[in-house]
Formats: sequence, structure tokens, C-alpha cells
Amino acid sequence: MSPHQPTSRPAAGAPGVPWNRRRLRSNNEWLLLELLRTGGGSSRAQLARDTGLSKPTVSAALAELERGGLVREAGRLAPERGRTAVRYEVDPTAGHVLGVDIGRARLRVAVADLAGRVVARRDVANRGRSANAVADAVVAAAHEATAEAGLAAEDIVHAVIGTPGVWDEQRRGVRYASSLPGWGRPGLFDRIGEGLGTAVSVANDANLAALGEYTLGAGRGSRMFAYLLVGTGLGLGVVKDGELLLGAHGALGEIGLVPLPARAGESAATVEQEAAADAVVRSARDFGLVGESAARQLTAKQVFERARAGEAAAVRAVEREAERLAYAVAVLSALLDPDLVVLGGGIGSSADLLLEPLEQALHRLAPMRPVLAPSLLGEEAVLLGAVATALETARPEVFERRTAGLR
Repeated sequence: MSPHQPTSRPAAGAPGVPWNRRRLRSNNEWLLLELLRTGGGSSRAQLARDTGLSKPTVSAALAELERGGLVREAGRLAPERGRTAVRYEVDPTAGHVLGVDIGRARLRVAVADLAGRVVARRDVANRGRSANAVADAVVAAAHEATAEAGLAAEDIVHAVIGTPGVWDEQRRGVRYASSLPGWGRPGLFDRIGEGLGTAVSVANDANLAALGEYTLGAGRGSRMFAYLLVGTGLGLGVVKDGELLLGAHGALGEIGLVPLPARAGESAATVEQEAAADAVVRSARDFGLVGESAARQLTAKQVFERARAGEAAAVRAVEREAERLAYAVAVLSALLDPDLVVLGGGIGSSADLLLEPLEQALHRLAPMRPVLAPSLLGEEAVLLGAVATALETARPEVFERRTAGLR
């Protein structure tokens, strides 16, 4: 299950694809559909000019697309000279997708149409005490969102699930998902897929966040950028020239597994153990910060809030967090040389406090100094990346389904 599928279709005459008139018509229809999707509504005459196809060919292709429910009329265009022309646009209701973000604290689900517009969503606390309970909660939230959108399960063309860890196709499970106990059990995502009743792909949450940030956020226009997801765990997604880098086994970016240099008298810990949310709380307690009441447990969010208020212990905890993150950024900068590192996730949302001490620590550690920036998508990055990835798979599939009966 790949987290990123291309939208292109085999061209007529390509190896393994016989050249025939039906395939040529299909390619023309796909070309027009993608042009309308990426460029907005257009007239037949303008489409003919943009593609180099003849006006009769464009008219015939649009008629087939309209019959299949893939395009629709969207008013008329009035040029300065000549007659008004019908304006065509993609019909985004021809199919829908599901994006899912599974975290230790929250479960987020979104239903989107083919234009990427979110039409329904659920954001609930993750209260599952077992892996099965979490899986069932995901299915329940997805069903609620689907029903809210006025859709049935069969209307969802594809679902993409973002999760900590690395998908293992042979085991049918994820590896390295330490923040969700029991989450690596084989067959768990098959249980989710059966409950959803649709095709499901599984992808690393940091990778999806990177794709979301590249498509819609701070990573737009970057040649090589890294997204550092810092929350209950720590992950990394890397996008080069618009393509997600996965590595030989899909584990590129598992920087949280890298051991940190051990302090005197202590055993070595990983970057994730020392830089994720629990570590921030431990640091704050080390510096003397306590909960606001005996009944209220201290959280990373509270530590950052109290650092903003100027409490010395909280400020020191944030500075320690910045130093540990600087080590991670120094490692990835030396290996990948990104031009931009985006800080995201629950802790990443406090970039206003982290970026300055992180930059200072990075300057002491490494000669490579990429631009550091906060995420523009915040905690929505994984979910929006899941939706965008699901659409890459769904669009050509909807096209094939809708046009198959017309030939």
C-alpha cells in the first residue's frame, strides 16, 4: 500500500497498452478532465486551444464525460467578441474519499469530495484501551462522518489512514508504533478496512503531514523540505521535488529511533523518548514545575502555556526541548541537506516558543542551517495529507468506473 499514487494513466502505445481508437478516446477524456480539475472551468473552444485537440474531438469527449457524471455545465462565458459559450467544470460529487489521522490522544476523520473539499468530519478523543477498541472507534467515527455527508459506505472510493509507524505489507501491520501499545498487531488494519467497507491504504503520519504541508502549507515551492512531526511521538517526512521519499523499506524518516548521547550516569535514550510530549513533562518536573492542582496532571500543553506566561521552570523545559530537537535537525540536515524544515504536530504548534532557541542550538551543533518554519496546517496536516493522498488514488479510479459503461 503506497502512500502516494500518481494520477497519470498509461498513454496509448505505451508498453503493454494496445493502441486502439477506444484507448485514444479514453486518453483524450482523461486529459480534458485533468485540465478542468487543475485549471478550473473552461469552454470547449478554450480546451481545444489548450490541448491542441480539434473542437469536434473536444465536444465528443465532453459529452461522454458529462454522460458519466464527471463534468457538468457551470454557466456561460461571455467573450468580448463572438457568441457566449458554455463553461464546463469537474463535478466534484462524482466520488468521495476518507482521510483518517490516528494519534494517541485524538482520532480525526474527514470525508472529502473529488475537489478535496471536506464535507464532513469527526474529531474525537482516543479513549480506546486496546488496539481493537481504537480500530473500532475509527470505524464508528468514519461511519458518523459518512452519514453526516449524506453518503453510504459504497460512495467512499478510497480511504487513507495515517498512523505512527511503518506499514509492513507482508505482515499486514505497522512496525515502530511505540506510542500506541498493541498497534503493530497483524490484521488490525484489515479489521478497519472491513469495517469501513472500502479500499484502504495505510501510511506513516509524518509522511502524510509532509505531503499535506507541501500541497497546502509551508512546504509549497520547496525543492527539498523536511516535516518534523513532534507530538506524543516524533516522526519525519521528506519531500523532494514534490515526491515523498520513503527509503528501501518505507522507514526513511524514523528519526525518533536514533539514540541520543547519554548523560553522565544515565543510559542512552532515543530522540523520541527525549523530545516527545512525555519528555517535555518530565523535564518540567525536573525543574520543579508541578500541576496547577493535585487532581490535575501536568501536560506538555500546560508546560508551553506556562512558559508563555514566563514561569522559569517551564521556560527551561522548553529550552531543553529545543536543544533535543536541534540534535534531530542537525542529523537530518547532515544526511539530507533540506532547504526547509517545518515544525509540526502538537508540540510543533508551539513554534513561537521553540524556533529561536532551536536555531541557537542548531548553530552550535552543525554547519548546515536550513530555514526553520512553523507548520501552516497545524494539527490538520496529517488529516489533510491523508485526504490529498486518497484523492490521488480515487480520481483515476472514479474515471475508470464512470466511463467503463459508456464504451
